[in-house]
Amino acid sequence: MIGLTVEPVGFPGLEIINHISLIINLPMRTLRFIFTLLLLAGAVAVPAADKPGSAKTKAAKPASTVNIVKLAWLAGHWRLEKVGRVIDEHWMAPAGGVMLGMARTVFKGKEIEHEFLQIREGPGGELYYVAQPGGQPETTFKATSLTDTEVVFENKEHDFPQIIGYSRGPDDTLLAYLEGPAPNGETKRVEYPYTRVP
Repeated sequence: MIGLTVEPVGFPGLEIINHISLIINLPMRTLRFIFTLLLLAGAVAVPAADKPGSAKTKAAKPASTVNIVKLAWLAGHWRLEKVGRVIDEHWMAPAGGVMLGMARTVFKGKEIEHEFLQIREGPGGELYYVAQPGGQPETTFKATSLTDTEVVFENKEHDFPQIIGYSRGPDDTLLAYLEGPAPNGETKRVEYPYTRVP
């Protein structure tokens, strides 16, 4: 097991942790431990069926190695305003093999939905999309297509969505979409036509 010590000197989140410690009345040591666990929890577990040596991996064609830097066009702040709802999606630039994102929906001045997102390089350079909506357990989708203007992730074992895609459009626009089976058996598609926020 790897030991991890968080040193207070030069620790970038120390002021925030001190502030939180005062608000919720927890000892600093406890908050540093919780923060460290949260950082370590960011590692994505690759589904067993996709691990090297599994039956699925042996039967499937080898995935091509993709560098996450090809998704740099996704980085930034994207917004959709529709029917009184404001949806903001933020993506950090790729670094260290990962892009971190978050989304929030506000209606009538109140947050009604939020989601934490990751796109990360897995074993062999495959890309994975990890979504955690509203505090629910994480769901992982594997990249099946990547071009200079579009990326598509799939998880056929998930109920809805089974496909998540992002397509870069002209004039600082982005189309995010979800696809999967509807209760009536037909394919359901939900689109989010975003505009970049400067």
